[in-house]
Amino acid sequence: MVMPAVHAEGIVKRFGPTVALDGVRLTVAPGESHALVGRNGAGKSTLVSVLTGLHRPDAGTVAFGGEPAPAFGDTAAWQSKVACVYQKSMVVPDLTVAENLFLGRFEAGRRTISWRRLRQRAAELLAEYGVNVDPTARVKDLAVEQRQFVEIARALSFGARLIILDEPTAQLDARGIRRLFAKLRELQGQGVAFLFISHHLQEVYELCTAVTVYRDARHVITAPVAELAKDDLVAAMTGEASGGASGRLAPASTARSAEPVLRTEGLALDGQFEPLDLEVRAGEVLGLAGAAASGTTALGETLAGLRRATAGRITVRGTTVRPGSVPHALDAGIGYIPEDRHIQGLVPDRSVAENATLTVADQLGPWGTVLPSRTREFARSMIRSLDIKTQGPQAKVSGLSGGNQQKVVVARALARRPSALVAVRPTAGVDVKSKDALLGVVRRVAEEGSAAVIISDELDDLRVCDRVLALFHGRVVARFGTGWTDRELVAAMEGVGAMGEERE
Repeated sequence: MVMPAVHAEGIVKRFGPTVALDGVRLTVAPGESHALVGRNGAGKSTLVSVLTGLHRPDAGTVAFGGEPAPAFGDTAAWQSKVACVYQKSMVVPDLTVAENLFLGRFEAGRRTISWRRLRQRAAELLAEYGVNVDPTARVKDLAVEQRQFVEIARALSFGARLIILDEPTAQLDARGIRRLFAKLRELQGQGVAFLFISHHLQEVYELCTAVTVYRDARHVITAPVAELAKDDLVAAMTGEASGGASGRLAPASTARSAEPVLRTEGLALDGQFEPLDLEVRAGEVLGLAGAAASGTTALGETLAGLRRATAGRITVRGTTVRPGSVPHALDAGIGYIPEDRHIQGLVPDRSVAENATLTVADQLGPWGTVLPSRTREFARSMIRSLDIKTQGPQAKVSGLSGGNQQKVVVARALARRPSALVAVRPTAGVDVKSKDALLGVVRRVAEEGSAAVIISDELDDLRVCDRVLALFHGRVVARFGTGWTDRELVAAMEGVGAMGEERE
Protein backbone atom coordinates (compact mmCIF):
# COMPACT_ATOMS: atom_id res chain seq x y z
CA MET A 1 0.00 0.00 0.00
CA VAL A 2 1.40 3.39 -1.05
CA MET A 3 1.32 5.86 1.82
CA PRO A 4 0.20 9.46 1.23
CA ALA A 5 2.88 12.09 0.72
CA VAL A 6 1.05 13.94 3.50
CA HIS A 7 -2.00 13.21 5.58
CA ALA A 8 -3.38 15.81 8.00
CA GLU A 9 -6.38 14.95 10.15
CA GLY A 10 -8.45 16.97 12.63
CA ILE A 11 -6.15 20.00 12.53
CA VAL A 12 -7.20 22.79 14.91
CA LYS A 13 -5.33 26.07 15.25
CA ARG A 14 -6.36 29.07 17.31
CA PHE A 15 -4.83 32.52 17.60
CA GLY A 16 -6.37 33.96 20.74
CA PRO A 17 -10.15 33.97 20.25
CA THR A 18 -9.80 33.42 16.49
CA VAL A 19 -10.21 29.87 15.20
CA ALA A 20 -8.02 29.72 12.09
CA LEU A 21 -8.49 25.98 11.49
CA ASP A 22 -11.43 24.00 12.84
CA GLY A 23 -10.76 20.27 12.52
CA VAL A 24 -9.65 20.31 8.87
CA ARG A 25 -8.13 17.44 6.95
CA LEU A 26 -6.02 16.99 3.81
CA THR A 27 -4.47 14.05 1.98
CA VAL A 28 -2.06 14.32 -0.96
CA ALA A 29 -0.88 11.18 -2.76
CA PRO A 30 2.66 10.71 -4.16
CA GLY A 31 2.96 12.09 -7.70
CA GLU A 32 -0.29 14.04 -7.34
CA SER A 33 -1.01 17.73 -7.92
CA HIS A 34 -3.67 18.52 -5.33
CA ALA A 35 -5.32 21.94 -5.25
CA LEU A 36 -6.26 23.70 -2.00
CA VAL A 37 -8.69 26.55 -2.62
CA GLY A 38 -10.87 28.88 -0.62
CA ARG A 39 -11.63 32.55 -0.16
CA ASN A 40 -9.46 34.82 1.98
CA GLY A 41 -9.65 33.74 5.62
CA ALA A 42 -10.56 30.16 4.77
CA GLY A 43 -7.47 28.80 6.55
CA LYS A 44 -5.18 27.92 3.65
CA SER A 45 -2.15 29.90 4.83
CA THR A 46 -2.50 28.62 8.38
CA LEU A 47 -2.55 25.03 7.15
CA VAL A 48 0.61 25.67 5.12
CA SER A 49 2.28 26.97 8.29
CA VAL A 50 1.26 23.78 10.10
CA LEU A 51 2.40 21.49 7.26
CA THR A 52 5.80 23.20 7.08
CA GLY A 53 6.43 23.17 10.84
CA LEU A 54 6.12 26.92 11.38
CA HIS A 55 3.08 26.56 13.65
CA ARG A 56 2.26 23.80 16.10
CA PRO A 57 -1.39 22.69 15.78
CA ASP A 58 -3.57 22.81 18.91
CA ALA A 59 -5.11 19.47 17.92
CA GLY A 60 -4.83 16.91 15.15
CA THR A 61 -2.04 14.95 13.48
CA VAL A 62 0.24 15.33 10.46
CA ALA A 63 2.10 12.44 8.81
CA PHE A 64 4.49 12.32 5.84
CA GLY A 65 4.78 9.01 3.99
CA GLY A 66 3.01 7.30 6.85
CA GLU A 67 5.47 8.60 9.47
CA PRO A 68 4.54 11.21 12.10
CA ALA A 69 5.68 14.75 11.38
CA PRO A 70 9.06 15.75 12.84
CA ALA A 71 9.31 17.34 16.24
CA PHE A 72 8.36 21.00 16.33
CA GLY A 73 11.49 23.11 15.84
CA ASP A 74 13.57 20.42 14.11
CA THR A 75 14.15 22.46 10.96
CA ALA A 76 16.39 19.97 9.16
CA ALA A 77 13.88 17.15 9.65
CA TRP A 78 11.03 19.30 8.29
CA GLN A 79 13.12 20.29 5.26
CA SER A 80 13.57 16.62 4.44
CA LYS A 81 9.79 16.18 4.27
CA VAL A 82 8.21 19.32 2.80
CA ALA A 83 9.01 22.72 1.32
CA CYS A 84 6.97 25.72 0.24
CA VAL A 85 7.65 27.89 -2.80
CA TYR A 86 5.98 31.16 -1.95
CA GLN A 87 4.54 33.80 -4.28
CA LYS A 88 7.37 36.09 -3.18
CA SER A 89 10.64 34.43 -4.11
CA MET A 90 12.78 33.32 -1.15
CA VAL A 91 16.05 33.04 -3.08
CA VAL A 92 18.87 35.58 -2.64
CA PRO A 93 18.89 37.59 -5.89
CA ASP A 94 22.54 38.71 -5.84
CA LEU A 95 23.89 35.18 -5.32
CA THR A 96 24.40 32.65 -8.09
CA VAL A 97 22.16 29.67 -8.71
CA ALA A 98 24.78 27.33 -7.23
CA GLU A 99 25.16 29.48 -4.11
CA ASN A 100 21.39 29.55 -3.59
CA LEU A 101 21.04 25.80 -4.05
CA PHE A 102 23.53 25.05 -1.28
CA LEU A 103 23.11 28.13 0.89
CA GLY A 104 23.99 27.23 4.49
CA ARG A 105 25.50 23.86 3.55
CA PHE A 106 28.31 24.65 1.16
CA GLU A 107 31.00 22.24 2.36
CA ALA A 108 30.11 20.31 5.47
CA GLY A 109 33.16 19.80 7.70
CA ARG A 110 35.45 21.95 5.53
CA ARG A 111 36.91 25.32 6.46
CA THR A 112 37.05 26.57 2.84
CA ILE A 113 34.68 26.33 -0.10
CA SER A 114 35.67 24.70 -3.38
CA TRP A 115 33.71 26.81 -5.83
CA ARG A 116 34.49 24.44 -8.71
CA ARG A 117 33.08 21.50 -6.77
CA LEU A 118 30.06 23.59 -5.69
CA ARG A 119 29.23 24.50 -9.29
CA GLN A 120 29.63 20.87 -10.34
CA ARG A 121 27.28 19.68 -7.57
CA ALA A 122 24.76 22.34 -8.61
CA ALA A 123 24.93 21.29 -12.27
CA GLU A 124 24.36 17.65 -11.29
CA LEU A 125 21.41 18.58 -9.08
CA LEU A 126 19.79 20.70 -11.79
CA ALA A 127 20.33 17.97 -14.38
CA GLU A 128 18.78 15.37 -12.08
CA TYR A 129 15.50 17.26 -12.12
CA GLY A 130 15.75 18.52 -15.68
CA VAL A 131 16.16 22.19 -14.78
CA ASN A 132 17.94 23.99 -17.62
CA VAL A 133 19.61 26.85 -15.71
CA ASP A 134 23.23 27.95 -15.65
CA PRO A 135 24.62 27.32 -12.12
CA THR A 136 26.87 30.39 -12.43
CA ALA A 137 24.05 32.80 -13.34
CA ARG A 138 22.93 35.30 -10.74
CA VAL A 139 19.37 34.57 -9.64
CA LYS A 140 18.25 38.16 -10.24
CA ASP A 141 18.96 37.64 -13.96
CA LEU A 142 16.66 34.61 -14.25
CA ALA A 143 13.06 34.59 -15.43
CA VAL A 144 10.45 34.19 -12.69
CA GLU A 145 9.66 30.55 -13.45
CA GLN A 146 13.39 29.74 -13.54
CA ARG A 147 13.74 31.13 -10.00
CA GLN A 148 10.85 28.87 -8.99
CA PHE A 149 12.60 25.88 -10.57
CA VAL A 150 15.71 26.69 -8.52
CA GLU A 151 13.62 26.81 -5.32
CA ILE A 152 11.97 23.50 -6.17
CA ALA A 153 15.32 21.87 -6.95
CA ARG A 154 16.74 23.14 -3.65
CA ALA A 155 13.77 21.69 -1.75
CA LEU A 156 14.11 18.32 -3.47
CA SER A 157 17.83 18.22 -2.69
CA PHE A 158 16.95 18.07 1.02
CA GLY A 159 14.87 14.96 0.33
CA ALA A 160 11.43 16.61 0.39
CA ARG A 161 8.84 14.83 -1.72
CA LEU A 162 6.01 17.27 -1.05
CA ILE A 163 6.25 20.76 -2.52
CA ILE A 164 3.67 23.41 -1.63
CA LEU A 165 3.19 26.01 -4.36
CA ASP A 166 1.60 29.20 -3.02
CA GLU A 167 0.22 31.27 -5.92
CA PRO A 168 3.08 30.16 -8.20
CA THR A 169 1.65 31.80 -11.35
CA ALA A 170 1.04 35.23 -9.83
CA GLN A 171 4.00 36.82 -11.61
CA LEU A 172 4.06 34.66 -14.73
CA ASP A 173 2.81 35.37 -18.23
CA ALA A 174 1.01 32.68 -20.25
CA ARG A 175 4.24 31.19 -21.64
CA GLY A 176 5.82 31.10 -18.19
CA ILE A 177 2.77 29.30 -16.81
CA ARG A 178 2.96 26.68 -19.56
CA ARG A 179 6.66 26.07 -18.87
CA LEU A 180 6.03 25.82 -15.11
CA PHE A 181 3.18 23.35 -15.53
CA ALA A 182 5.22 21.22 -17.94
CA LYS A 183 8.04 20.98 -15.38
CA LEU A 184 5.62 20.14 -12.57
CA ARG A 185 4.16 17.29 -14.62
CA GLU A 186 7.68 15.93 -15.23
CA LEU A 187 8.42 15.97 -11.51
CA GLN A 188 5.08 14.30 -10.75
CA GLY A 189 6.27 11.46 -12.97
CA GLN A 190 9.19 11.10 -10.55
CA GLY A 191 6.80 10.75 -7.61
CA VAL A 192 6.97 14.33 -6.33
CA ALA A 193 3.66 15.53 -4.85
CA PHE A 194 2.45 19.12 -5.14
CA LEU A 195 -0.05 21.04 -3.06
CA PHE A 196 -1.21 23.81 -5.39
CA ILE A 197 -2.72 26.96 -3.85
CA SER A 198 -4.19 29.41 -6.33
CA HIS A 199 -6.92 31.99 -6.74
CA HIS A 200 -7.14 31.06 -10.43
CA LEU A 201 -9.51 28.15 -10.61
CA GLN A 202 -8.98 27.60 -14.32
CA GLU A 203 -5.41 26.59 -13.47
CA VAL A 204 -6.75 24.02 -11.00
CA TYR A 205 -8.54 22.30 -13.87
CA GLU A 206 -5.45 22.50 -16.09
CA LEU A 207 -2.95 21.04 -13.62
CA CYS A 208 -4.56 19.22 -10.71
CA THR A 209 -6.26 15.84 -10.34
CA ALA A 210 -7.88 16.51 -6.95
CA VAL A 211 -9.11 19.58 -5.09
CA THR A 212 -9.90 20.36 -1.46
CA VAL A 213 -12.05 23.34 -0.50
CA TYR A 214 -11.90 25.17 2.85
CA ARG A 215 -14.47 27.75 3.92
CA ASP A 216 -14.51 29.69 7.18
CA ALA A 217 -11.66 27.57 8.64
CA ARG A 218 -13.51 24.29 7.93
CA HIS A 219 -13.13 21.49 5.40
CA VAL A 220 -15.99 21.59 2.87
CA ILE A 221 -15.18 19.04 0.20
CA THR A 222 -12.43 16.94 -1.38
CA ALA A 223 -13.12 15.56 -4.85
CA PRO A 224 -11.46 14.56 -8.13
CA VAL A 225 -11.23 17.68 -10.29
CA ALA A 226 -12.73 15.86 -13.28
CA GLU A 227 -15.88 15.07 -11.28
CA LEU A 228 -16.45 18.59 -9.89
CA ALA A 229 -18.12 21.13 -12.16
CA LYS A 230 -16.76 24.66 -12.00
CA ASP A 231 -20.08 26.03 -10.72
CA ASP A 232 -20.06 23.45 -7.93
CA LEU A 233 -16.49 24.37 -6.99
CA VAL A 234 -17.36 28.07 -6.75
CA ALA A 235 -20.49 27.20 -4.76
CA ALA A 236 -18.37 25.22 -2.28
CA MET A 237 -16.04 28.20 -1.84
CA THR A 238 -18.81 30.77 -1.33
CA GLY A 239 -21.51 28.69 0.35
CA GLU A 240 -23.95 30.04 -2.22
CA ALA A 241 -25.45 27.52 -4.62
CA SER A 242 -27.47 29.82 -6.86
CA GLY A 243 -29.58 32.95 -6.86
CA GLY A 244 -29.41 35.31 -3.93
CA ALA A 245 -28.40 38.65 -5.40
CA SER A 246 -26.06 40.33 -2.98
CA GLY A 247 -24.72 43.45 -4.64
CA ARG A 248 -26.11 46.97 -4.13
CA LEU A 249 -29.81 47.03 -4.91
CA ALA A 250 -29.69 50.42 -6.61
CA PRO A 251 -26.95 52.71 -7.87
CA ALA A 252 -26.47 56.17 -6.49
CA SER A 253 -29.17 58.29 -8.15
CA THR A 254 -26.79 61.09 -9.15
CA ALA A 255 -24.10 58.89 -10.66
CA ARG A 256 -25.90 58.02 -13.90
CA SER A 257 -26.07 61.57 -15.24
CA ALA A 258 -23.07 63.19 -13.53
CA GLU A 259 -19.91 64.11 -15.40
CA PRO A 260 -16.91 61.79 -15.02
CA VAL A 261 -14.59 62.85 -12.22
CA LEU A 262 -11.89 60.21 -12.71
CA ARG A 263 -11.11 58.93 -16.20
CA THR A 264 -8.45 56.63 -17.66
CA GLU A 265 -7.83 56.28 -21.38
CA GLY A 266 -5.83 53.31 -22.60
CA LEU A 267 -4.06 53.11 -19.22
CA ALA A 268 -1.64 50.18 -19.15
CA LEU A 269 1.34 48.88 -17.21
CA ASP A 270 3.47 46.22 -18.89
CA GLY A 271 3.28 42.89 -17.12
CA GLN A 272 0.47 44.05 -14.81
CA PHE A 273 -2.65 45.16 -16.68
CA GLU A 274 -3.74 45.72 -20.27
CA PRO A 275 -5.06 49.04 -21.70
CA LEU A 276 -8.02 50.10 -19.62
CA ASP A 277 -10.68 52.78 -20.12
CA LEU A 278 -12.50 53.79 -16.95
CA GLU A 279 -14.99 56.51 -16.05
CA VAL A 280 -16.05 57.14 -12.46
CA ARG A 281 -18.67 59.81 -11.93
CA ALA A 282 -19.48 62.09 -9.04
CA GLY A 283 -21.57 60.21 -6.50
CA GLU A 284 -20.41 56.81 -7.73
CA VAL A 285 -18.37 54.02 -6.12
CA LEU A 286 -16.73 51.77 -8.68
CA GLY A 287 -15.47 48.35 -7.62
CA LEU A 288 -12.44 46.71 -9.24
CA ALA A 289 -12.59 43.08 -8.19
CA GLY A 290 -9.69 40.67 -8.34
CA ALA A 291 -6.70 39.25 -6.50
CA ALA A 292 -3.50 41.30 -6.36
CA ALA A 293 -2.04 39.07 -9.07
CA SER A 294 -4.82 40.11 -11.44
CA GLY A 295 -3.32 43.59 -11.72
CA THR A 296 -5.78 45.39 -9.45
CA THR A 297 -3.22 46.50 -6.85
CA ALA A 298 -0.84 47.70 -9.56
CA LEU A 299 -3.73 49.66 -11.09
CA GLY A 300 -4.48 51.39 -7.80
CA GLU A 301 -0.81 52.26 -7.34
CA THR A 302 -0.68 53.64 -10.87
CA LEU A 303 -3.70 55.86 -10.23
CA ALA A 304 -1.99 57.18 -7.08
CA GLY A 305 1.31 57.90 -8.85
CA LEU A 306 3.27 55.13 -7.12
CA ARG A 307 3.85 53.42 -10.46
CA ARG A 308 4.44 54.99 -13.86
CA ALA A 309 2.06 53.76 -16.55
CA THR A 310 3.63 52.51 -19.77
CA ALA A 311 0.69 53.76 -21.86
CA GLY A 312 -2.43 55.88 -21.60
CA ARG A 313 -3.38 58.74 -19.31
CA ILE A 314 -5.32 59.62 -16.18
CA THR A 315 -7.48 62.72 -15.77
CA VAL A 316 -9.29 64.15 -12.75
CA ARG A 317 -12.02 66.67 -13.59
CA GLY A 318 -10.35 67.18 -16.95
CA THR A 319 -6.83 67.73 -15.56
CA THR A 320 -4.20 65.27 -16.77
CA VAL A 321 -2.24 63.63 -13.97
CA ARG A 322 1.52 63.45 -14.47
CA PRO A 323 2.48 59.74 -14.75
CA GLY A 324 4.35 58.27 -11.79
CA SER A 325 4.14 61.39 -9.63
CA VAL A 326 2.57 61.08 -6.18
CA PRO A 327 2.70 64.86 -5.51
CA HIS A 328 0.99 65.61 -8.81
CA ALA A 329 -1.66 62.96 -8.16
CA LEU A 330 -2.35 64.59 -4.78
CA ASP A 331 -2.52 68.07 -6.33
CA ALA A 332 -4.85 66.77 -9.06
CA GLY A 333 -7.25 65.53 -6.38
CA ILE A 334 -6.56 61.82 -5.93
CA GLY A 335 -6.73 60.48 -2.39
CA TYR A 336 -5.21 57.06 -1.77
CA ILE A 337 -5.73 54.35 0.85
CA PRO A 338 -2.89 51.81 0.38
CA GLU A 339 -3.20 48.06 0.69
CA ASP A 340 -0.83 47.63 3.64
CA ARG A 341 -1.24 50.25 6.36
CA HIS A 342 1.82 48.99 8.24
CA ILE A 343 4.25 49.41 5.35
CA GLN A 344 2.66 52.09 3.16
CA GLY A 345 0.14 53.81 5.39
CA LEU A 346 1.59 54.73 8.77
CA VAL A 347 4.71 55.99 10.53
CA PRO A 348 4.26 53.89 13.70
CA ASP A 349 6.49 55.92 16.03
CA ARG A 350 4.69 59.16 15.18
CA SER A 351 1.47 60.52 16.63
CA VAL A 352 -2.06 60.28 15.29
CA ALA A 353 -1.87 63.97 14.41
CA GLU A 354 1.38 63.66 12.48
CA ASN A 355 0.13 60.64 10.53
CA ALA A 356 -3.23 62.19 9.72
CA THR A 357 -1.67 65.39 8.37
CA LEU A 358 1.20 64.00 6.29
CA THR A 359 -0.46 65.08 3.03
CA VAL A 360 -1.34 68.61 4.20
CA ALA A 361 1.88 69.75 5.87
CA ASP A 362 1.92 72.73 3.49
CA GLN A 363 -1.36 73.95 5.03
CA LEU A 364 -0.29 73.86 8.68
CA GLY A 365 1.74 77.02 8.94
CA PRO A 366 3.17 80.00 7.06
CA TRP A 367 6.26 79.93 4.82
CA GLY A 368 6.66 76.17 4.93
CA THR A 369 6.48 75.82 8.69
CA VAL A 370 4.29 73.35 10.57
CA LEU A 371 2.57 74.75 13.64
CA PRO A 372 1.88 72.07 16.31
CA SER A 373 -1.31 73.82 17.41
CA ARG A 374 -2.71 73.82 13.87
CA THR A 375 -1.66 70.19 13.40
CA ARG A 376 -3.50 69.16 16.56
CA GLU A 377 -6.63 71.10 15.63
CA PHE A 378 -6.70 69.59 12.15
CA ALA A 379 -6.25 66.13 13.66
CA ARG A 380 -9.04 66.70 16.20
CA SER A 381 -11.48 67.47 13.40
CA MET A 382 -10.53 64.23 11.60
CA ILE A 383 -10.78 62.25 14.86
CA ARG A 384 -14.32 63.57 15.38
CA SER A 385 -15.34 63.06 11.76
CA LEU A 386 -14.13 59.46 11.56
CA ASP A 387 -14.79 58.51 15.20
CA ILE A 388 -11.18 57.46 15.79
CA LYS A 389 -10.83 55.91 19.25
CA THR A 390 -7.67 57.47 20.69
CA GLN A 391 -6.49 59.28 23.79
CA GLY A 392 -5.85 62.34 21.67
CA PRO A 393 -3.96 63.73 18.67
CA GLN A 394 -0.60 63.25 20.40
CA ALA A 395 -1.09 59.51 21.06
CA LYS A 396 1.24 57.23 19.13
CA VAL A 397 -0.55 55.63 16.23
CA SER A 398 1.12 52.29 17.06
CA GLY A 399 -0.99 52.08 20.24
CA LEU A 400 -4.31 52.12 18.37
CA SER A 401 -6.35 49.08 17.40
CA GLY A 402 -6.16 47.87 13.80
CA GLY A 403 -9.48 49.43 12.89
CA ASN A 404 -8.54 52.81 14.35
CA GLN A 405 -5.12 52.72 12.68
CA GLN A 406 -6.90 52.21 9.38
CA LYS A 407 -9.14 55.18 10.13
CA VAL A 408 -6.01 57.31 10.55
CA VAL A 409 -4.87 56.16 7.08
CA VAL A 410 -8.29 57.14 5.74
CA ALA A 411 -8.02 60.50 7.50
CA ARG A 412 -4.74 61.18 5.72
CA ALA A 413 -6.31 60.25 2.36
CA LEU A 414 -9.26 62.60 2.97
CA ALA A 415 -7.23 65.48 4.42
CA ARG A 416 -6.97 67.27 1.05
CA ARG A 417 -10.66 66.74 0.26
CA PRO A 418 -9.94 64.64 -2.82
CA SER A 419 -12.08 64.64 -5.94
CA ALA A 420 -11.40 60.92 -6.37
CA LEU A 421 -10.67 58.43 -3.59
CA VAL A 422 -8.83 55.20 -4.49
CA ALA A 423 -8.97 52.54 -1.75
CA VAL A 424 -7.06 49.25 -2.05
CA ARG A 425 -8.51 46.55 0.22
CA PRO A 426 -9.55 49.21 2.74
CA THR A 427 -10.91 46.81 5.38
CA ALA A 428 -8.03 44.29 5.49
CA GLY A 429 -7.32 43.11 9.02
CA VAL A 430 -10.05 45.07 10.82
CA ASP A 431 -13.04 43.89 12.86
CA VAL A 432 -16.61 43.83 11.56
CA LYS A 433 -17.67 47.07 13.22
CA SER A 434 -14.65 48.96 11.87
CA LYS A 435 -15.22 47.41 8.45
CA ASP A 436 -18.75 48.80 8.28
CA ALA A 437 -17.54 52.21 9.45
CA LEU A 438 -14.74 52.39 6.88
CA LEU A 439 -16.96 51.36 3.99
CA GLY A 440 -19.51 53.90 5.18
CA VAL A 441 -16.85 56.61 4.91
CA VAL A 442 -16.09 55.63 1.31
CA ARG A 443 -19.78 55.71 0.49
CA ARG A 444 -20.15 59.12 2.16
CA VAL A 445 -17.25 60.55 0.15
CA ALA A 446 -19.07 59.66 -3.05
CA GLU A 447 -22.42 60.97 -1.86
CA GLU A 448 -20.79 64.32 -1.07
CA GLY A 449 -19.90 64.74 -4.75
CA SER A 450 -16.59 62.93 -5.25
CA ALA A 451 -15.83 59.69 -7.06
CA ALA A 452 -14.56 56.58 -5.29
CA VAL A 453 -12.84 53.39 -6.41
CA ILE A 454 -12.62 50.29 -4.19
CA ILE A 455 -10.04 47.73 -5.28
CA SER A 456 -10.56 44.43 -3.49
CA ASP A 457 -11.28 40.73 -3.67
CA GLU A 458 -13.31 40.87 -0.46
CA LEU A 459 -16.99 40.55 -1.31
CA ASP A 460 -18.10 42.72 1.61
CA ASP A 461 -15.95 45.60 0.32
CA LEU A 462 -17.59 45.35 -3.09
CA ARG A 463 -21.18 45.35 -1.82
CA VAL A 464 -21.11 49.13 -1.36
CA CYS A 465 -20.21 49.66 -5.02
CA ASP A 466 -22.58 50.84 -7.74
CA ARG A 467 -20.71 48.98 -10.46
CA VAL A 468 -18.08 46.24 -10.31
CA LEU A 469 -15.52 45.28 -12.92
CA ALA A 470 -13.82 41.91 -12.45
CA LEU A 471 -10.17 41.62 -13.55
CA PHE A 472 -8.29 38.43 -14.32
CA HIS A 473 -4.68 38.31 -15.54
CA GLY A 474 -4.67 42.06 -16.11
CA ARG A 475 -7.85 42.50 -18.15
CA VAL A 476 -11.51 43.12 -17.47
CA VAL A 477 -13.36 39.84 -17.91
CA ALA A 478 -16.81 40.72 -16.55
CA ARG A 479 -18.88 43.79 -15.67
CA PHE A 480 -21.64 43.84 -13.09
CA GLY A 481 -24.25 46.44 -12.33
CA THR A 482 -26.69 45.80 -9.52
CA GLY A 483 -27.72 42.54 -7.93
CA TRP A 484 -24.66 40.40 -8.60
CA THR A 485 -24.33 37.18 -6.64
CA ASP A 486 -21.32 35.97 -4.70
CA ARG A 487 -21.08 32.97 -7.00
CA GLU A 488 -21.03 35.08 -10.17
CA LEU A 489 -18.45 37.55 -8.92
CA VAL A 490 -16.13 34.93 -7.43
CA ALA A 491 -16.33 32.89 -10.65
CA ALA A 492 -15.30 35.95 -12.67
CA MET A 493 -12.42 36.82 -10.33
CA GLU A 494 -11.18 33.22 -10.42
CA GLY A 495 -11.25 33.13 -14.21
CA VAL A 496 -14.13 30.70 -14.63
CA GLY A 497 -17.02 33.17 -15.06
CA ALA A 498 -18.76 34.27 -18.21
CA MET A 499 -16.06 36.40 -19.81
CA GLY A 500 -17.01 39.90 -20.89
CA GLU A 501 -20.68 39.66 -19.96
CA GLU A 502 -22.42 42.55 -18.24
CA ARG A 503 -25.00 41.96 -15.56
CA GLU A 504 -27.35 44.85 -14.84
